[in-house]
Amino acid sequence: MTRVVTVAPERLDRWLSGFGERHGDVSFEAAPHQVTVSAADGAVAVVDVPFQPLAELNREGLIAHVLADHRLGVLLVRRGGYGAGVFVGAKLVDSKVGSRHVQGTTKAGGWSQQRFARRRDNQAREAFAAATEVAVRILGSARLEALVCGGDRRAIETVLEDPRLKELPGLTRPPFLGVPDPKQKVLEQAGADARAIRIELTDPQEL
Repeated sequence: MTRVVTVAPERLDRWLSGFGERHGDVSFEAAPHQVTVSAADGAVAVVDVPFQPLAELNREGLIAHVLADHRLGVLLVRRGGYGAGVFVGAKLVDSKVGSRHVQGTTKAGGWSQQRFARRRDNQAREAFAAATEVAVRILGSARLEALVCGGDRRAIETVLEDPRLKELPGLTRPPFLGVPDPKQKVLEQAGADARAIRIELTDPQEL
């Protein structure tokens, strides 16, 4: 059975030790983009390397790499709010969250519905414009190594279309985070989720 688990960078070393304890002797096959850990009983863990490439191709190099103070940007945008943050390692060093009112749907018909739709579209554009200004201020010159986004995909695309953010789309990496309207705690949790190490685990004992 193959499943995906996520592990905080600070827990990866212990997780790998536990993998060996559960499954027997292990071997490491390291590449710049992933590390494959194969155990005596047939279990395999494939670790996605964040902030690629991995320079030192062994377990010690992987642990040192994930614990380094990488500069990660997080951008969250929904119709009702937005947030941008810069993390250095686990520490949030710069951030801004905000909200804008965007009306919900209506069951009214005819001219009233059209007027409502225009107002709602205008409110959404204003919200995305505000999110863009925050992204420019917080992320635009932050010298990021990677960017993780979340919220509404179309809203994120709208923000990243701004020419002042032309460097950011090339830094974007998974996962795309599903989040509620961004508040400070939501942004902080998104940073933790974005930093988590993704491991594809195949365990014959679970078949």
